[in-house]
Amino acid sequence: MKETVLIAGLGLIGGSLALNIKEVENVHIIGYDANRSSLDYCIMNGIVDEVYDDFAEAVKLADICILAAPVSITVDLIHQLNHITLDKELLVTDVGSVKSLIMEAAEQLTSDLVTFIGGHPMAGSHKKGIQAARAHLFENAIYVLSPTEKSNEEQLDKLKALLSPTKCKFLILDPEEHDEMTSVISHFPHLIASSLVHQARNWQIKHPYIPKLAAGGFRDITRIASSNPVMWRDIFFQNKEKMSRLLADWIEEMQQLKELIDTGEKQQIETYLEQSRDYRDGLDSKKKGAILSYYDLYVDIFDQPGALLKVAGLLAEHDISINNIEILEIREGITGVLRLSFQNKNDQQLSNAILKKHKYETLIEE
Repeated sequence: MKETVLIAGLGLIGGSLALNIKEVENVHIIGYDANRSSLDYCIMNGIVDEVYDDFAEAVKLADICILAAPVSITVDLIHQLNHITLDKELLVTDVGSVKSLIMEAAEQLTSDLVTFIGGHPMAGSHKKGIQAARAHLFENAIYVLSPTEKSNEEQLDKLKALLSPTKCKFLILDPEEHDEMTSVISHFPHLIASSLVHQARNWQIKHPYIPKLAAGGFRDITRIASSNPVMWRDIFFQNKEKMSRLLADWIEEMQQLKELIDTGEKQQIETYLEQSRDYRDGLDSKKKGAILSYYDLYVDIFDQPGALLKVAGLLAEHDISINNIEILEIREGITGVLRLSFQNKNDQQLSNAILKKHKYETLIEE
């Protein structure tokens, strides 16, 4: 018997989930969105099977509902569920990056037919909208699930099975745990990146050449400042208490670091840097944590047409799959550095041997 899955919100995340769920047998996907052009795009490109512009009408048909809208709209849709008469059981989940407000709204659900399980796929893109939807968006990403007291293991397994084509890695977290941890490793770094950009912008008044000198390191550490301002404004507002606490911690840390720079000895500063390096390097250690580790290879290349294609082509000739390519730094007319990531050590070492044979300078990260 076919199950009907409603995806409410057909943007980057909702559309990408739909592309994956299409691979599940005996599933009929319906889409809801307030934007008519998004609905038309989904039908035209076969992303969903049918569309609705009325949430109440759509949700009555669903066995599973995925709320893939911004947090404020998701909360409103949850409240709407209390005023919709359902005639069958409904499993509801969401994709919000801030869980507390959503879970509070879910606790107010009164229907015995509705069960809620919080969700957050920790993946995204600098692009937005349904046109940016990609089936591979969630591959190897963490997908946080937050069961409620009303939910059970059978429903949790049902949701995991539905989402299995995403090839994500599920992690069960309490909503408060989720919000604190994502604040530290996701939300707060966006604030810091933005502040660094503002600092450079202010110093540019005195030193106009700052943008020309802002090479690899500065661009890498501030890359996330280019993300969608409206989306991150809402995240910061919805999580403002934790943001404020982290800012207070950061200010205290910076005061201590300033004192260390002003009055400390060389060895104290070196120890501070060693501690941060060791912790940062430990995040990438193989087989630690829930995130899949990669095996990296650094390759020096010259700034010339086809340089990147030539490296990728040499490895493709030997059926070696590159999981990620990152240009760490390249300046006009001189050597740059590629970081190639592989899923296993054998591909890393074989790639190293192939590129060395073709006179490339390489370095394996152990």
